[in-house]
Amino acid sequence: MAQITASVVLAIAVGVAPLAGQTSLSIYSDGRVVVRRTLTQALQKGRNTFTLKVEGLDGATLFSPDTAVALVSAVVRPPTVPDAALAAAAGQTLSFIRPRADGGADTVRAIVVRSDPPQYRLPDGRYVLSQPGEPLFPAELVRTGPEATIALEATQARPRTELVYVADGAARWEAVYQVVLGGARCQVSGSATISSESLRADTAEVQLVAGSINRARPEAPAPQANRARGFALADVVVTTGEQAVGETHVYQLPGKLSLDPGTPTTTALFPRSAAAYTQELIVPGALPWRGFPGQAAGDDNRVPVQVWYTLKRGRGTPFGERPLPGGTVQLYQADSAGRFQLVGEARSDHTAPGRDLRVRSGDAFDVTAERVQTDYTQEQLAPPKRGMTARQRITAAYRVTISNAKPAAVTVDVREARFGVWRVTESSVPAEKISATEVRFRVPVPTNGDATLTYTIQAES
Repeated sequence: MAQITASVVLAIAVGVAPLAGQTSLSIYSDGRVVVRRTLTQALQKGRNTFTLKVEGLDGATLFSPDTAVALVSAVVRPPTVPDAALAAAAGQTLSFIRPRADGGADTVRAIVVRSDPPQYRLPDGRYVLSQPGEPLFPAELVRTGPEATIALEATQARPRTELVYVADGAARWEAVYQVVLGGARCQVSGSATISSESLRADTAEVQLVAGSINRARPEAPAPQANRARGFALADVVVTTGEQAVGETHVYQLPGKLSLDPGTPTTTALFPRSAAAYTQELIVPGALPWRGFPGQAAGDDNRVPVQVWYTLKRGRGTPFGERPLPGGTVQLYQADSAGRFQLVGEARSDHTAPGRDLRVRSGDAFDVTAERVQTDYTQEQLAPPKRGMTARQRITAAYRVTISNAKPAAVTVDVREARFGVWRVTESSVPAEKISATEVRFRVPVPTNGDATLTYTIQAES
């Protein structure tokens, strides 16, 4: 059967014009966008060639999801630059504008013999070996946007054309959660903000993909020309759909969105939910994770008292059953006048359903701590067997003084974590082992008072 070739020009571009057909976008937080286009253009059986105006198309990523259609070739051409236009104009007569000293301009016509090195022939037959002015190009020599010539092979006629490709650096998204603390429970809301860098789409179906996706190809540089020019809040108040795909979670945004470069769009991820929470005050340990603890100076050393919040996300609860994409968690609390104040902010990792959300919001203001090393010894130990190297044992003692200026008593955890062989030999507060590598001392501190913890640790090589 004779091969049939169809050639048409379609404007399906992201960032060129309103798109015909249907657009579906999967946006990743690292800037990658999977673009799925369903065009109304029918395919004939055999070879079909299309010229598409399209921004951000990487021909190496292009394919057809239709099993009856295979990609044969894709040639992507960038927007026309002056040197390329002059090269394409070889043999043609162009008009050139030359400014005059009085502020006006003259027009000179010349034949472009070649652009590199520059050779231009004037109407009187003489040559100019430099560009005679600013060239005016006919429209057929200028591509106003990137164009791709794509050849598809169809094993049977198809009523439409389906294409999928990856646009790198085209758009990003981030999740932000607002947590309003009150009593023993909090109110949690979450939203996703899409920031388009070069992506323009009209009424597109949008999915947000959360997860850790490896990048094997170099990341495309972010465009510099597009700056944030505005902010749009999507008119969406219903819950986004969510499903697991592979090792990612895909959030289907309700309705359809229009995206413009430089205009962030925010939409709700889920309805506001209630959850129980706990607060912890933690003094981080002095021990290094590996290697021996050093001998510290005897002066008092102020250490931060970290503030941690844990949001309970038990199975069977509306908040606990949904996965949370990694993002920014903002914590608010009302003051005496009922005004919400930002009391903490932290980054969170992707959180699976049923896993508590735990974040460090900052350091305490009214609860302070000082640590001093009160003793330090180092001794050689006999090797466990002949021929083996000698061992070392370090014994270090510490005193931690915690001050509480709050009008209520608090409990502060002093934690030590270390790899290898080590133990707490004595302490003024019982040491609680919370993992194979970490212990904690729970120190009660009275209202407007102080509490002191002393402990000794031995570590071996």
